[in-house]
Amino acid sequence: MEQKKFIEENKERFVHEWFELLRIPSVSSKHEHKADMLLCAEKWKELLLKSGASRAEVMQTKGNPVVYAERFVSSEARTALVYGHYDVMPPEPLELWKSNPFEPEIRDGRVYARGADDDKGQAMIQVKGFETAFQSGDLRCNVKFLFEGEEETGSANLESFCRANRELLQADVIVVSDTSMVNEETPSLTTGLRGLAYWEIEVIGPNRDLHSGHFGGAVANPINVLCKLIADITDEDGRITVPHFYDDVEELSDTEKDMLRKVPFDETKYKQAIEVEELFGEKGCSTLERNSCRPSFDVCGIWGGYTGEGAKTVLPSRAYAKLSCRLVPHQDADKISKLFMDHIATKAPGYVKINIKHSHGGQAYVCPIDLTAYKAAEKAFAAAFGKQPLAVRRGGSIPIIPAFEKIFGIKSVLMGFGLEKNAIHSPNESFPLDMFYKGIEAVAEFYRNYR
Repeated sequence: MEQKKFIEENKERFVHEWFELLRIPSVSSKHEHKADMLLCAEKWKELLLKSGASRAEVMQTKGNPVVYAERFVSSEARTALVYGHYDVMPPEPLELWKSNPFEPEIRDGRVYARGADDDKGQAMIQVKGFETAFQSGDLRCNVKFLFEGEEETGSANLESFCRANRELLQADVIVVSDTSMVNEETPSLTTGLRGLAYWEIEVIGPNRDLHSGHFGGAVANPINVLCKLIADITDEDGRITVPHFYDDVEELSDTEKDMLRKVPFDETKYKQAIEVEELFGEKGCSTLERNSCRPSFDVCGIWGGYTGEGAKTVLPSRAYAKLSCRLVPHQDADKISKLFMDHIATKAPGYVKINIKHSHGGQAYVCPIDLTAYKAAEKAFAAAFGKQPLAVRRGGSIPIIPAFEKIFGIKSVLMGFGLEKNAIHSPNESFPLDMFYKGIEAVAEFYRNYR
């Protein structure tokens, strides 16, 4: 049966099965949803078997379970390992949702629910693309599925699971649909992700909060000290001042710069969308370079002192912040973390104590565009969307992707179908139905071409 015909005849069933998953509040960060995590894993097992997997099982880890499934077509064929995750971010603040986050609703051609995009929608695209290729007689490779339940909390147990099950999971390539495209009119394949280093810092001053009138000017204020330390991490040109931070940063090649120039980008619309008058970043780099191919430093949260209603003239005893750096290929997350913490230690004044700890991190990733699987994905996107996809680096991080390469010695192809307007991690997360069906077609085409 022709792929498009199969999709058309089964589109309502596809959406119904998608909704079954979306109704399960599989929030991995909240203990009260522990039972929901298992329920969601079992539902995926059921759907994978219905979709054509010859084997599917829920496998335990030290944390939430992993769902594994497979379908073999030939011992001579290549094998693709499809990675996804079934856990979702908490839906709060609930008052900002226009509908129940765990009761999917279709409005104006879009499905609204927590996980509609990240990652139940995109994982469902992979599964239904596989089913379409299988039922149409176009499945040219063996397929394995690995869906985890802890991606949104750092994939703490996945790496050890992969090492313990290396033979079971062995493949020629890993396929991931957990990234985004440039826009609805511009199909694109993600060819690079930035790495990440994340810290928590505590600045300790006096043994208690003090009256700012009695002590102000005589005792160091931890919040003032913290703000000064943070402000000095970057200079007026937007460069990070930590010694040796840029030692391993590779400059973009002319080929990569040409690829960037092909990406449609309107800086005025970019500013309007986030309601800022001006942009700021590393001097000498374009906006697209800054948010995808260059390292960055950000304060993700900062607090201390009195923040309630009204005034309280207090000199706080402690101040806190959460800090992160996005890293680029060749920058090692552990090395950067040590450089950063050593730098803070040398800059810390004697009138406060500073505690800083490395919270988590991961390496950057680059996918070669001459990879057999990448070429198959390129053909698949061109067939489904009617135009050649762009090769685009993205600024986000998926730490498990470089870990896969380290464990299995294979590359990952990032076939993402998300859009900026889908508002992942935010209230009113959504996914367009037309992209859902096009994505299924593209994945089915990938399985026709990957051989």
